[in-house]
Amino acid sequence: MSNLPLNIPPNLKLTQEQFTLLAAANRDVQLELTATGELIIMPPTGGNTGKRNIDIEGQLWFWNRQTKLGVAFNSSTAFLLPNGAERSPDAAWVSQARWDNLQPEEQDSFPPLCPDFLIELRSKSDNMEPLRKKMQEYIDNGLLLGWLIDTKNKKVEIYRPHQPIEVLNNPTSLSGEDVLPGFVLDLQVVFS
Repeated sequence: MSNLPLNIPPNLKLTQEQFTLLAAANRDVQLELTATGELIIMPPTGGNTGKRNIDIEGQLWFWNRQTKLGVAFNSSTAFLLPNGAERSPDAAWVSQARWDNLQPEEQDSFPPLCPDFLIELRSKSDNMEPLRKKMQEYIDNGLLLGWLIDTKNKKVEIYRPHQPIEVLNNPTSLSGEDVLPGFVLDLQVVFS
């Protein structure tokens, strides 16, 4: 199962309000909207991808629960990026100060910001090129640190602003660096 793009004709643009209504009316379907107006319907994950996602989300949540430095999000959360795209990373984190700067109604809807940190996990059927473009879009919209985890090849691509992409082969863990101080993602379960 791969993502299914649904092109919206140029004369039929979805507004943010319409996208929000469409997403609310189809809660069983994960949707994203690109900056160019392409609606992407993402199928449910398989068992192994779901297992990996919850492990990654759990590790991030537990670290954040201990440090209380920000807010962690799961793959069901869509963010309204500065370029107008509405994206749902597999796991994300926003610093407490940036979260607190949002109005309550912005926190309740698709938060209008790019996460400080996020993870995209390659599903077995995913093509890497669209994921790489998505990671670059995040960087272009203010992401400070991002990990594209390729379980199929046991590789991780690390994205940072104004730096070349770093590729790690079969790492056992990843450091949150100065964005997530003290966070270490254990990849042994993710790669198994």
